[in-house]
Amino acid sequence: MTATTERSLPSVGSVWRTRGGVELKEFFRQRESVVFTLAFPVILLVVFGAVLDYDIGGGVTFTQYFMAGIVAAGILGASLQNMAISIATERSDGTLKHLSGTPMPKSAYFVGKVVQVLAVTVLIVVILLAVGRLAYGVVLPSGSDWITFVWVTALGSSACTLLGIAVSSLAKNGRSASAMVTPIALVLQFISGVFFQFSQVPTWMQTIAALFPLKWMAQGLRSVFLPDALAAAEPAGSWELGRVALVLGIWCIVGLALCVKTFRWQDRG
Repeated sequence: MTATTERSLPSVGSVWRTRGGVELKEFFRQRESVVFTLAFPVILLVVFGAVLDYDIGGGVTFTQYFMAGIVAAGILGASLQNMAISIATERSDGTLKHLSGTPMPKSAYFVGKVVQVLAVTVLIVVILLAVGRLAYGVVLPSGSDWITFVWVTALGSSACTLLGIAVSSLAKNGRSASAMVTPIALVLQFISGVFFQFSQVPTWMQTIAALFPLKWMAQGLRSVFLPDALAAAEPAGSWELGRVALVLGIWCIVGLALCVKTFRWQDRG
């Protein structure tokens, strides 16, 4: 009987695929999450693109500059904010405790979350690029710039996903997680060159922003949307892509360490 039962158990890969599908279905069934994560960055792009349609120099429009920042902000929302809020909610309503007591490999839960973040990130990036190109004539990356775009997005998304999982343990529930993470994310967006040219941000704010991954994501993405001449406006006078990769890589390691140390399957008693 035991041997038959063991043979009937699905493979780990099958469980991972199933869990990924469950996570995607749950995400798209939650209207608030879909609107906040997918629609909000698009709304910002439409509003800022319509209101701040001016030349920042060298024939580059603000919308062209803004595209890098809003894509970075979209990645932040799909990963860090999304993970922190959804996992805190599932912990407080007992979902995590229930899952931890099932035969499902615990790794499947995290694989499912990664699949969700990956799918949502790709979707939001595609939507933003389409709106920017069709509505505002934003020039998209070309050639090797797409390689830079992909690795900056992948590293930034990975770092923010891990940080979101870690931050979820600090909140009692999804509502408190939202109240904690959303203001921090907005502040980081303001000081990281999302809504303004980074060169216009006070130096002390630039220093604070440099401690977090969003600034480096935005800077790496600016390198693929803007001409090389505008690199002179960056704090170091260049895009510093090597440093972008290094900082985002370090944040991935730090985020993973924090996840291992802080993640819990149920509320503290």
